[in-house]
Amino acid sequence: MQAEASALPSSTTKVELEGKTVYLVGTAHVSAQSVQDVRDTVAAVRPDTIAIELCEPRYQGMVKKAAWQHTNLFQVIKQGKATFLLAQLAMQSFYRRLGKQLEVEPGAEMLAAATCAEETGARLELIDRRIDLTLKRVWRHLGFWQRLKLFSVMFQAMFSSEKIQGQDIEALKKQDQLEALMGEMGKAFPEIKKRLIDERDVYLAQKLRAAPGGQIVAVVGAGHVPGMLKAIREPMSVAELESLPPRTRWSKIWPWLIPAGVIALIAWGFFQGGAERGVDSIAIWVGVTGTLGALGALVSLAHPLTILSAFLAAPITTLHPALAAGWVAGLVQAWLRPPSVGDFEALPEAMESMSAFFRNPVIRILLVVALTNIGSSIGTFVAIPWIAAR
Repeated sequence: MQAEASALPSSTTKVELEGKTVYLVGTAHVSAQSVQDVRDTVAAVRPDTIAIELCEPRYQGMVKKAAWQHTNLFQVIKQGKATFLLAQLAMQSFYRRLGKQLEVEPGAEMLAAATCAEETGARLELIDRRIDLTLKRVWRHLGFWQRLKLFSVMFQAMFSSEKIQGQDIEALKKQDQLEALMGEMGKAFPEIKKRLIDERDVYLAQKLRAAPGGQIVAVVGAGHVPGMLKAIREPMSVAELESLPPRTRWSKIWPWLIPAGVIALIAWGFFQGGAERGVDSIAIWVGVTGTLGALGALVSLAHPLTILSAFLAAPITTLHPALAAGWVAGLVQAWLRPPSVGDFEALPEAMESMSAFFRNPVIRILLVVALTNIGSSIGTFVAIPWIAAR
């Protein structure tokens, strides 16, 4: 059924493709009006397929609220995913806080679209790229100091007391303001915008091209609509966007150059200054990396034995690119203070205030991993020039 433009909400854009018509509903993820726009568009179009800007893990996380209870933290830490899980929690916290201010559940328009699909018999398509892959692609293209800057921005957003009004959310759905917002983000974090926004514009558009059905309603964040309109006309391969970029020969070699350089500096100290100078260099390396790694665990309010494990692990793990002091400290903290099911259930509320944030054992473990790694990494940058200067 072809819907007349006059019957569609102003947030809906009609796109004619070969053999199908796509109706892009640009939404804000904490907007009551967006929920109504989705329902009105589906009622006007009666689509064969309803596509939503979610991947399978995010969709399951929204429809199955108890999914957090089954998270295996030991596996999360061992697989190096603690930082990504913390980032996901931070993003959810930001949307949850906005949703509570506006009395709208974050992602309500996506759930409304899924409900419409069930009620009308339309096929439901999840067209977004997996969240873990997106975050890994973002992370891999950030330098160390950019990662620190990103953490700072995330924590500011999580605990900001600034209120946002409903009319401000609706204003963000206007194309010119959204383009300005994306432009500002691109200036501060060009790599993040490229991986988080631009790549997904292409991915979402191409997934829509491949979606079945002659009439398709696609529910996506309004910020993606301009980019999707540019990418949806021509077929493109998304294979490269569905994988991590292969490491170059240099990227495989340079992580080993740092430990090799440290060992060479210490050995040179023995050769030039004798045993005393060599022992001093070792003491500097152990003291600086261990202390700053332990400081990261201390800031996370970790168990004393966890702090000790961070101190002992940092000087060793910083000499091996495949290891991380935060993993050791995180596993020790998880063993000493294993979180309960109730701690996982309390995660959404724990992300809303600073005091609850640090009290939750799950978040504390993730913080231990992240901050211990940051501390030991800074220790590396401090210790190397100190040793070299001697």
